[in-house]
Amino acid sequence: MATPPVPGSGMPGAFSATQSQAGREVNTASLCRIGQETVQDIVSRTMEIFQLLRNMQLPNGVSYHTATHQDRQGKLQEHLRQLSVLFRKLRLVYDKCSENCAGLDPVPMEKLKLKNQQLKQIMDQLRNLIWDVNAMLVMRN
Repeated sequence: MATPPVPGSGMPGAFSATQSQAGREVNTASLCRIGQETVQDIVSRTMEIFQLLRNMQLPNGVSYHTATHQDRQGKLQEHLRQLSVLFRKLRLVYDKCSENCAGLDPVPMEKLKLKNQQLKQIMDQLRNLIWDVNAMLVMRN
């Protein structure tokens, strides 16, 4: 995700009205996708940090090398800085989604369940229809 930094924010990927292309507002579904990708980035970065910590040798061992330890510590600091940026980005996405959804009325769960059941019935009927059509085509040949 290579979003340009917003002037004055100091953070890559920050959202503002001026950043949206051609004056269009970023929709909530896109924000949710960006939030999901950001969470995945946070998880992978955290895994990398734990990997670095596991491989980092404490400075009390016999085979202690100062340069190696400082290099690994520098990498760790960079990963932690990037993780902090990702958390700030996630917070911005969350705030923007909350702002976009503030005026919406929540849909009752009963209507959603009913709609999902109707969609499932339609999909089952289409699946059966396709099965029947395929069976007739096989019998025809």
